[in-house]
Amino acid sequence: MTQNKFAAVILISVFFTAFVSCSGGTKGADETKEVEVLPEDIVELRADQIKLADIETGTIEMQLMSGKLKVSGIVSVAPQNMATVCMPMGGFVKSTSLMPGNVVRKGQTLAILENQEFVDIQQNYLETKNKFEVADADFKRHAELFKNDVYSEKSMQQVNSDYKNLKAQVKALEQKLAMIGINPANLHEDDISSSVAVVSPISGFVKAVNINIGKFVAPTDVMFEIVNSDKLFLELTLFEKDADKVAAGQKILFFINNETEQHEAVIYQTGKSISADKTYKVYASVPGTCKNVLPGMYVNAVIEATGNKVAALPSDAVVSFDDKDYIFIFDKDKEEAGKPFTEYRMIEIRKGVTDSGFIEVILPEGFDIQTAKVVIKGAYNLLSAKKNAGEMSC
Repeated sequence: MTQNKFAAVILISVFFTAFVSCSGGTKGADETKEVEVLPEDIVELRADQIKLADIETGTIEMQLMSGKLKVSGIVSVAPQNMATVCMPMGGFVKSTSLMPGNVVRKGQTLAILENQEFVDIQQNYLETKNKFEVADADFKRHAELFKNDVYSEKSMQQVNSDYKNLKAQVKALEQKLAMIGINPANLHEDDISSSVAVVSPISGFVKAVNINIGKFVAPTDVMFEIVNSDKLFLELTLFEKDADKVAAGQKILFFINNETEQHEAVIYQTGKSISADKTYKVYASVPGTCKNVLPGMYVNAVIEATGNKVAALPSDAVVSFDDKDYIFIFDKDKEEAGKPFTEYRMIEIRKGVTDSGFIEVILPEGFDIQTAKVVIKGAYNLLSAKKNAGEMSC
């Protein structure tokens, strides 16, 4: 509350106390009078009190608002731009030359592992492949004999079964070789090796190195973490009430750490649900490469809210009380004991964007914008009168 508002509140509170307090010496016949109990959302003032409180009423206007939302979030990368490198069969680290921060390209060798199982699987594959070649030729020969009624059906079924079993074994061993980085098409009897190369699945920079020479790496151990920071996005957190103020395609300005340099992003997707803490997620892509922007960084961002014509009032017309926002509207004029009074009704609203001294007001269902006379000046004095109502009853 500004200094002038604060002074006005104090002044009107003193005025109310002086003019509407009950006199202790006027009991008797007055005690039998019925005391009017006002509803919780009503504030009643005399004409002199209204003048002292400097209350003015006006109408709700439909204005084009394009306010700014200040939000926070983190820098992230898409799952396809992050890689956790493991070795499905494990092994001992024979060599590696990488350090955290090194740039790597897709297919680049990250480390060399040794394991006796690598030799066994290559041997099994070559032996099974040779058997399959024999079985394939045998199957074709017996199939021709069976067609000419030279070979029995039972014998043909056995040959067919052996052929399919060996074919399945070859295919399974090919998949195992591919998992450890060996191309079956290039494997021959003279190429069997106890070492295999661990290669990078993506291009990027090395975020973490968890191995050293001689260390045994189990299949579940993470050897390297690689991040491609060429395509970053922001994961921003908004409050539930601001969910309708953002949309795909809107531009964002964001800042990292305490830097004054601003970076740009564009909203590409908004969340489809509200979290348990009543927040809403918005995702924005970062075009190009931004200097010093890395995954995991905390960011502050400013979103240009969508410009729409909305119900708006001067900022002074909206007051806050008990973590809720309200406006006051003229309710009715009346007369008591020959004195004129005016009643003002307190209406709970939700605040929207703020722009050029006006604030968007989200009104309750059924509110008549056309006929409502809203207190646009002196609302804080009415709120003070509301708070002191318990001390002013007569």
